[in-house]
Amino acid sequence: MSTLKKPDLSDPVLRAKLAKGMGHNYYGEPAWPNDLLYVFPIVIMGTIGLVVGLSVIDPAMIGEPSDPFATPLEILPEWYLYPTFQLLRILPNKLLGIAGMAAVPLGLMLIPFIESVNKFQNPFRRPVAMFAFLFGTVVTLWLGAGATFPLDKSLTLGLF
Repeated sequence: MSTLKKPDLSDPVLRAKLAKGMGHNYYGEPAWPNDLLYVFPIVIMGTIGLVVGLSVIDPAMIGEPSDPFATPLEILPEWYLYPTFQLLRILPNKLLGIAGMAAVPLGLMLIPFIESVNKFQNPFRRPVAMFAFLFGTVVTLWLGAGATFPLDKSLTLGLF
């Protein structure tokens, strides 16, 4: 291991150099050759060894081969795509579903312009923008939760 010489900040000569803007190059251990030649290769080789060791000890299991003609019915996208997936499921026309999915980022782009003339930054003093945000949050959570249910119970979340 390398030895690190810490600066003595009570030294008046060093304090004068620091006051002039002279930094760490004037004291302590230089980066070349100590760090760049000896420490960095050890860290890089250690990281490579750790990755290889973990891959040998616990290899990733290969599942069953995929069949493009047999899509399982319970297939779901990642959790953050549940609301838009639910829009595709519940709208009868797929063109409407695509339009609904396109409306999501368009609606998000319009949020800063809603009530932008209001000089207050406090959300409770901006009722239109606050209502749009809360309504969008509730609809997103409702659609996201409904995507995990079967299609006949997805809009009611199985409550009714």
